[in-house]
Amino acid sequence: MSLFAIADLHLSFGVEKPMDIFNGWEGYVEKIEQNWREVVKEDDVVVVAGDISWGMNLKEAFLDFKFLNELPGKKILIKGNHDYYFTTKGKMDKFFLENGFNSLNFLFNNSYEYEDYSICGTRGWVNVCNEAEDVKILKREANRLELSLKTAMKTPIVFIHYPPIFNNVKSEEILEVLNKNNVKVVYYGHLHGKSCDYAVKGVVDGIKYEFISSDYLNFKLLKVL
Repeated sequence: MSLFAIADLHLSFGVEKPMDIFNGWEGYVEKIEQNWREVVKEDDVVVVAGDISWGMNLKEAFLDFKFLNELPGKKILIKGNHDYYFTTKGKMDKFFLENGFNSLNFLFNNSYEYEDYSICGTRGWVNVCNEAEDVKILKREANRLELSLKTAMKTPIVFIHYPPIFNNVKSEEILEVLNKNNVKVVYYGHLHGKSCDYAVKGVVDGIKYEFISSDYLNFKLLKVL
């Protein structure tokens, strides 16, 4: 059994919002499926760290989740900034159950066990201009990460959509939670195009950061464990 990770699939089977119009995204859905099937077995686990579907509601996102459910492995999904269909974890669990999407699970204020590790995480946020609303959201996301880590029974691995550190901007509230809970590895996405050049990779202040946006990985899954 292996653990893989990727972020920012940006699927759009149910809406007219293909990513193929952007440089480097040509045929991205086919690449995702081919690369996924080449490495993932049915007993493997894949964490998808946000921006899964362009669907604005569950009806529009249905085909995207159907596509994911039919790929091999168990999937642990995290909300991204474009996952507007998401309202509550309870509603997502019900939606997956009613439609037989039994390989899909959302990570939201909880954690999942994988061998000797606990998979934890949240969406995250950034506060570039110190706007009051951004401060509020960032604190809320830090609390959600704390809740996730509190449920961990084993060594935590954190997956988060937004980068905790980007260029000269640090999400101090998120970093405080990571350090307090002795997190040593963080996987994140969100960044695309030229922004990938500024993605933090490697060890910073005792935490190792791995960047997993799908276009950066050339739509291949990163093997975590």
